[in-house]
Amino acid sequence: MSDIAFHSMPAGRRIAYRYLAGRGPTLVFLPGYMSDMEGGKATSVFDWARQNGRACLLLDYSGCGASEGEFADGTLSRWREEVLALIEAQVEGEVVIIGSSMGGWLMLLVGEALGVRLAGVVGIAAAPDFSDWGYDDSQKAALGAGETIFEDNPYGPDPTPTHARFWQDAEAQRQLNRAIAITCPVRLLHGQRDADVPWDISLKLAQALRSDAVQVTLVKDGDHRLSREEDIALLLRTIAELG
Repeated sequence: MSDIAFHSMPAGRRIAYRYLAGRGPTLVFLPGYMSDMEGGKATSVFDWARQNGRACLLLDYSGCGASEGEFADGTLSRWREEVLALIEAQVEGEVVIIGSSMGGWLMLLVGEALGVRLAGVVGIAAAPDFSDWGYDDSQKAALGAGETIFEDNPYGPDPTPTHARFWQDAEAQRQLNRAIAITCPVRLLHGQRDADVPWDISLKLAQALRSDAVQVTLVKDGDHRLSREEDIALLLRTIAELG
């Protein structure tokens, strides 16, 4: 991995990133909720890009990983602004966005903003609209009242928080109830043993996208992370096939 660099946003917070020069379209990896660019899928994409002479951009959202800020201040709108600012500052030409879980929701918001620069999209257990289907009525009521809720975290010792600011912003960014203005090739990978994001979300997303060049790959024994060796190999093959 290359050394971490920092991009300063207009408000002053510094966003950590790694950029690898190479041929395009540039691969941009968007991690999931409370994840960062040190994750296995992100580093695998970066290493593959290096081996194949591809340009690649990894980043940590504010409040995550090596970036400045408080996680409690994070929202999809804020993180979309950061991703677009880094693409504008570091990337020339077309972009392929790879989004994991929540990053698969963010990739839609970023992709629409990029317009003709968007050459391809790869979703890994993409989770658009989880502010709707991911919480029960009592949780939504608490979040709507400005409270933070906590849920069991199967990936670590501490419970997973959802802050009211994030949830309220996310409700305004829902995607599956409209036509999504992305027309480039899209590849959606989803494990059918995903305990966090139902695999039919990827089918609903495929239907909502305006692009006709959409393929959904279901991994029957795959979990939410899709981070086994064979899952990573599938991801890298999918990226390579997009060109």
